[in-house]
Amino acid sequence: MMTLWFKQSLKSKLSLLILIAVITPLLATGVVSYRIASNLTEKIEKESGMNTLRQVSDKLDFLINDVETMSVFIIGQKDIQSYLERSDADYALYSQNVAFLMNLASSKTYISNITITSSRGHPALYNTTVLHSGLPELQASGANGGDPDVKWWTPPYENKTTDDGIAKVFSLVRPIRDMSKFKRIGELAISIDIAEVRRMLQDAGWNASGQLWLINQDNRIVASPSGEDAAALQGLSVPDVSRLGDSEGVMNIKGGRDSNTLLYYTLPALGWKLVGVIPTRIYTAQNKYVLTLTAYAIGLAALLAVVLVLYFITWVTRPLAKISKKLKDINPEEPVTRIEVKSSDEIGMLLHSYNKLGDRIQRLKSQLQEHEAKKKEVDIQALQAQIHPHFLYNTLSSIQWNALMNKDRQTAEMVGALSDFLRFSLNDGKEYCTVQQEVSHAQNYIRIMSRRFQDKFDSAFFVDPTLHSHSILKLLLQPLIENSIMHGLQKQKKKGSLFVFGECRDGAMTFVVEDTGIGIDADKLVKLRRHLTAPDDAEDDRAAAGKSGYGLRSVHRRLQLHYGAGSGLQIDSDPGVRTRISFQIPIQEANA
Repeated sequence: MMTLWFKQSLKSKLSLLILIAVITPLLATGVVSYRIASNLTEKIEKESGMNTLRQVSDKLDFLINDVETMSVFIIGQKDIQSYLERSDADYALYSQNVAFLMNLASSKTYISNITITSSRGHPALYNTTVLHSGLPELQASGANGGDPDVKWWTPPYENKTTDDGIAKVFSLVRPIRDMSKFKRIGELAISIDIAEVRRMLQDAGWNASGQLWLINQDNRIVASPSGEDAAALQGLSVPDVSRLGDSEGVMNIKGGRDSNTLLYYTLPALGWKLVGVIPTRIYTAQNKYVLTLTAYAIGLAALLAVVLVLYFITWVTRPLAKISKKLKDINPEEPVTRIEVKSSDEIGMLLHSYNKLGDRIQRLKSQLQEHEAKKKEVDIQALQAQIHPHFLYNTLSSIQWNALMNKDRQTAEMVGALSDFLRFSLNDGKEYCTVQQEVSHAQNYIRIMSRRFQDKFDSAFFVDPTLHSHSILKLLLQPLIENSIMHGLQKQKKKGSLFVFGECRDGAMTFVVEDTGIGIDADKLVKLRRHLTAPDDAEDDRAAAGKSGYGLRSVHRRLQLHYGAGSGLQIDSDPGVRTRISFQIPIQEANA
């Protein structure tokens, strides 16, 4: 069906081909735009995540450097050095140093505990009393590499103090040396509250659907916004961050069914890494939004292209469509309608040629109609010559007088009517008569048929008297009346009626012959109408229409031949009720 539609219409071909040529680049542009926008969205999301890691790293670096500076400041304190160098414990110095540590720690919210231990076994110095510390266990396990004389940062562990209770911390641990001899005299541990680091990570504004961790060189989670531990990493295919050689980077990882983007940034001061995970669906959702916008934009552009293409193609091909429609629906009986030429291009030249062809056809058609009319006129004249009308008229007059002498009045009237009927029918070969003569001829025919079919029908004529003097093609009403009597009234059992109407309507003469006979069924009526307009060699239609159709077709053809295609017979029927046959012809004055 689609192929047939494509082959039959030039407009369809042009529309489809141009739409393909326009929409294909639009779709390609949309796909490229979507991919660029998707890549740009992903790139922006990753850059935003990396910038967040850098900002958090700056804050943590500041904290680490502050602790480093604080440790140097504490070690260099004279009272601290004096307390650790003494061979015996000085409790006055102890109290003074503890107060110093408390003041120092209170100014730093992220400091959980400052602990100074003495190599000589003096009581340890605390800013808050430590009930239990996990630091000795880490040192015993060799977490510092087994070297007590190096500075190092511990992994997370738990401290229990009188102020904070149990708190997770990580600490800077470094030895304290004599300022003069650089002999090891103690150890300093500054513990950073992981809860404060967690608040820093929470304040970073990392994507709520993602994850963020501070991970040390042992691949252990130091802190996260939600307090996750190492178990959180086991659900993701996160590589060993200690083996990530670059200081920062981005990679795609798989975690179960979901894909994620991992970003990492190395803290310069510690070598620890900030690791953030963003679910791919975050920017995939943004990509869907971009895709929706792109689809709407492409859809609107395509719709506009379709409307404009169809409008312009319709505008260009409208003249061709007019020619095609007129050639397709052309009726040989009607004049070829001219088409207005509005351009001088190829289509305008084609329309001009079409108009010239139509004029030529109309001239040939007029010549043919004239030849046909002359031929029929010659045929009638030949028929009249064969009948010897004067002999026929004299014979009928003799029969009429004999009937009158024998007092057979009905026979005399019938023969008189027949004589008038034949005299009018022959009429010296003339084709036209007045309306009054045509009506009188029809009335004579009805008188003859009413004697033949007594008690079968009544008749009535209703003809506008103003039409009597106008000219009409003769022998039009009689065949219609004959058809009504023979095929409508004669075939029914009850008595019927026959009506003949004539009136002036819309500047033309309209005649109607109507009977109350058996009517025509729908199928036969369709065949009869088709037979009226069928070519002369359509034997099947002629046979289907029967004898009735032959007489009606003759009248129909004569009307169209003399008055044009719009003057043919119109037949309507209600089976079992009535049959109505009408025609309309222009008003003409009678010839002198």
